[in-house]
Amino acid sequence: MQVRAFELPPIGTNAFLLSDEERKEAILIDAPQMAWESIKPILEEEGLDLKAVLLTHGHFDHTLGGEIFNELEIPLYGHKDDAPMFADVGAQLSRYGMQNIPCHLNINHWLEQGQKITLLGQPCEIRHVPGHCPGNILFYFPQEEKVFVGDALFCGSIGRTDLPGGNHELLLKSVKEQIYTLPDNTEVFPGHGSSTTVGREKKTNPFVRG
Repeated sequence: MQVRAFELPPIGTNAFLLSDEERKEAILIDAPQMAWESIKPILEEEGLDLKAVLLTHGHFDHTLGGEIFNELEIPLYGHKDDAPMFADVGAQLSRYGMQNIPCHLNINHWLEQGQKITLLGQPCEIRHVPGHCPGNILFYFPQEEKVFVGDALFCGSIGRTDLPGGNHELLLKSVKEQIYTLPDNTEVFPGHGSSTTVGREKKTNPFVRG
């Protein structure tokens, strides 16, 4: 599995294109603004078929570029606890003093805690990690020793909990129970910033130690 990261507007949010050269398939994790424009040349050049868009949560910076994938009939996956945010992504912008950009996402598949799905021919485990927002989920690929956590955990930090639906104590509990229980050598890909590992964060993260 090849992982390519894109830091995209409006506030430097990571999107991840995962691909399998032999299968000629790809999936996208999170859909910030300009996500499609960023990955389309790669898909075309390498002949990759985009099979799914996985949304870690419903905040606008992770979903504002998602409507095009509905139009292209590429399935979107997310957690039902963030359904109101997915349904009206643009409405969130006005809360942060930004211009409302109409964006309404149709989630084709609702994911749940402990659910196992197959992506790029590999098993992927879904874990619910609320606290930053109600519906934050992670995507764990055990064969690759990689996990994509949205805004639950960052390198040396954690997600904000002062936004609507945030809960600080719940986020700490989620990190300890759902992320820190993964193998220490698991590479962690967050929604913002650089990658890290579970073991590193357990030892050094000042907000939540393992």
